[in-house]
Amino acid sequence: MKAEGVEGLYPFLYAVENDPEAVLAEVRRSTVEKATEIVALRRRVAEEQGEALAACAAEMAARFRTGGRLLTFGNGGSSTDAADIAQLFMQPRTGRALPAFCLGSGVAVLTALSNDVGFDVVYARQIAAFGRMGDMVFGISTSGGSQNVLRAFEEARRRGLLTVGMAGYEGGQMAESGVVDHLFVVPSASGHRFQEAQTTAYHVLWTLGQEAFGPPELK
Repeated sequence: MKAEGVEGLYPFLYAVENDPEAVLAEVRRSTVEKATEIVALRRRVAEEQGEALAACAAEMAARFRTGGRLLTFGNGGSSTDAADIAQLFMQPRTGRALPAFCLGSGVAVLTALSNDVGFDVVYARQIAAFGRMGDMVFGISTSGGSQNVLRAFEEARRRGLLTVGMAGYEGGQMAESGVVDHLFVVPSASGHRFQEAQTTAYHVLWTLGQEAFGPPELK
């Protein structure tokens, strides 16, 4: 019988006769394994996509410089990452504050569109309403196949907005769609490792964008 839930993930915690030392040794082994894996994944992303991140940051900086805004979106954990990206650009601890907001943060709008129109268009409809020439969108989908994220990219492309995306695995439909100007695929089958690496990637993107702007003007 296949183990399920937490027991399936950590069987050593549910053994009939637990050996505390053996459990601690397994926890240490698992922790080291995961840490080693994410370090290697971050290094691979930097080596393979460093130039692409720099090019994207430069193009985003150019749009911000002419009044463009950044609209972010995703589902579940990717929605919280999208909110983090918007917060990072809009209210950085240091550097230049840039206009950004997360389309998943408006609960009333999100639930109204889901209930009255359909969940597939919760982001596309907002881009149609709020997006304007010179703006940018940043969408995240671990699988690369989230329909509401794909529909949002399609709407953004129709309106001439710059499209930036992040996905895991091999990029899924996001990579096949041809509507993402700058796509960063984190080559991992683990959602945990993917999200850890993407956090590093979008912080690097922000840092490179700040460098492209130069120091804030003194008033």
